[in-house]
Amino acid sequence: MVLLRPFTLLALVGLGLSSSVVSTAQAVDRPPLYYRDPTGAPQWSATPKKDASGRDYVPVYDEDDTSSQSPKPKAAAADPTRKILYYRNPMGLPDTSPVPKKDPMGMNHIPVYEGDDTDDGTIKLSPGKIQRAGVKSELVQRRPVLVSVKAPGVIQLDERRVSVIAMRSESFVRKVEDVTTGTRVKAGQPLMEIYSAAIAAAAADYLSTIASKTTAGNETFGRGSRQRLINLNVPEAAIAALEQTRIAPVTVQWTAPRDGVVLERSAIEGMRANVGDVLFRIADVSAVWAVVDVAERDLGSIAVGQAVRIRARAFANRIFAGAVKVIYPQVSRETRAVRVRIELDNPDLALLPDMYVDAEIDIADPGPVLTVPNSTILDTGTRQVVLVDKGDGRFEPRAVKLGRRGDGMTEITEGLQDGEAVVTSANFLIDAESNLRAALSGFAEAAKSAATDGRSDAGARP
Repeated sequence: MVLLRPFTLLALVGLGLSSSVVSTAQAVDRPPLYYRDPTGAPQWSATPKKDASGRDYVPVYDEDDTSSQSPKPKAAAADPTRKILYYRNPMGLPDTSPVPKKDPMGMNHIPVYEGDDTDDGTIKLSPGKIQRAGVKSELVQRRPVLVSVKAPGVIQLDERRVSVIAMRSESFVRKVEDVTTGTRVKAGQPLMEIYSAAIAAAAADYLSTIASKTTAGNETFGRGSRQRLINLNVPEAAIAALEQTRIAPVTVQWTAPRDGVVLERSAIEGMRANVGDVLFRIADVSAVWAVVDVAERDLGSIAVGQAVRIRARAFANRIFAGAVKVIYPQVSRETRAVRVRIELDNPDLALLPDMYVDAEIDIADPGPVLTVPNSTILDTGTRQVVLVDKGDGRFEPRAVKLGRRGDGMTEITEGLQDGEAVVTSANFLIDAESNLRAALSGFAEAAKSAATDGRSDAGARP
């Protein structure tokens, strides 16, 4: 083989030889880097090739002018330590190439390395891609899931802690102590003085029976007269004072029957009180009820004894602890809700009647269950999947069955085991990569099957 020097090429050009002769001379001088499409389309080949019209691909050499030709494609971020199987389209199109290539938009095809495509259903990512995507994993653990039903409600008085002072005989209010609506009173604290002819007569009769009992020495004397005073609702302190002084009083001092707050005062000095008139209403608010409206759909999860956290709108940062005591046996037609009663201790009297509150009823089993963060779940509506971190950059999509949700955690009832690691961040990117590779694999298998069928048909023709 005769090698032509540069001055020989210039001489050939000077003699008027065509550029094709010069190209042929160059081809003899050195091998081409690759071959490009003769029409200028973004198609390349590592070996001599013909296009659809039968024209030869044009060889491209290292010293060719790149300004008049298409740029040489380069591998996209190739890893020299790993074997490249092929190059895939960067936009996910079914276009692969065994050599570096550009797509119609000029973007480099992405190399696919040996080991990236596996048959065990996993996907492998390089450490650089994992770091750039911000992939984070967390171990599956057993812990309680805080599941609660939220319901609005109001504070109400405990019906068992309300007392009224009503007259059982025609009476007159002689004096009222300095007690008004809203005043906190103690049991036995004086409230008013009452004059009643019926009470005065019963007191005189009781004194006479006491004297008769002393003379006769019979302990049963006087029981009927004393019971008459009790039936007239005379305070026990007034009866004890009568027994001690042996003097029938003109007026009787009425005292508070319990510790509490005066909710109502109807007594006015000098007024006449008929039978049944309520002069005072006193309630003990050291323990109150929170009556909340639970939606009908949540009724099946509510049971007596469940713990409840109450937040009053007046005390946003404070939690009052209680428990479900009564579930009322009626559903409201208007709101489709059921009233639930929660009993609360109120030692500092912060909770007031008719105060708005928000309740959180704990309906979950307090025992630990297998849980993952909510961000782990890839939910399509009909199928729930998590990405299991198998280590060494491998991730396995796995279908799971979900249980209860609460406090940012989801219970896993099937599909995972204690101690496995799941992806909690960037799982959508890994899922997209997995779907892309599955699609490319499907296209490759379809192309291979079509090629096999074509060869079979060609061999069957006569």
